[in-house]
Amino acid sequence: MLCLLPRASALALSMLFAFMPPANASDPAAVARGKYLYTAAGCGSCHGGSGHDSAPSGGLGLDTPFGLFRVPNITPDRANGIGTWSLGDFHRAMRDGIDREGRYLYPVFPYPSFSRMTDTDIADLYAYLMSLPPAAIANKPHEAKPPFGWRDLLVVWRALYFTPGPLAPDRSQDDAWNRGNYLVHAVSHCEECHTPRNALGALRADRAFSGNIGGPAGENAPNITPNRATGIGDWSLDDIETLLKTGMTPDSDFVGSGMRAVVRGTSQLTDADRHAIAVYLKSVTPIRVDVKPSQPGG
Repeated sequence: MLCLLPRASALALSMLFAFMPPANASDPAAVARGKYLYTAAGCGSCHGGSGHDSAPSGGLGLDTPFGLFRVPNITPDRANGIGTWSLGDFHRAMRDGIDREGRYLYPVFPYPSFSRMTDTDIADLYAYLMSLPPAAIANKPHEAKPPFGWRDLLVVWRALYFTPGPLAPDRSQDDAWNRGNYLVHAVSHCEECHTPRNALGALRADRAFSGNIGGPAGENAPNITPNRATGIGDWSLDDIETLLKTGMTPDSDFVGSGMRAVVRGTSQLTDADRHAIAVYLKSVTPIRVDVKPSQPGG
């Protein structure tokens, strides 16, 4: 097992969290904020065990070109979940992609996006998870293809493609744009599905939001840039907000496949947050793609 942080950094991190206000399940406000983030991030779609709204006991298998990766139990069960994890342990997993034992986490867990969350939001999410009933469901092992099962090799991937957060606001933009940027990149991690990847599974920043053919679990994710020919350039802000609330596209069709699960989360956002997401998406660089993987939002 390999720990990324040098001893001095690890000590500094532990001291930092020793003086932070504790995030515990007895703080109703923190739990409520954490539940909102959990929903906005669609955590239940992967960690929900037997269903989106069930306890996040894991078990779902994510099929990738690098093997099958099993989603873990993140209930506060001490034997099978994260019940023995401190806030510092959880923060390090979210910010640095390193688990309680010091092992690199596979980036199939979208920590490169979650790393951009604020310390407060990470603490609130932890408080919510710790408020849930423990689920005594054992984790299943990953089935990674050689050599991708060798976690130490992730040091190379991380050096090439991972920059820890948090996300800094852009002072040249207004509050709605910055809120949308934060929700899209850090919380709802839209890029993880809607951006194509290179041969090593890293997001291609030059093609951000332009769609991903054969994306997660082999599903196609459409171009959601404001390109008028192959993206959502003809969509209004209200069109985007309506899709995020109801799943209905401007031509009165409804989203399917993985996007249906996303809408289960975005439908519970505030109107202001859905508007912020729409504002941000309308601002990204338009990209024309040769092949439309599916109808936008599908």
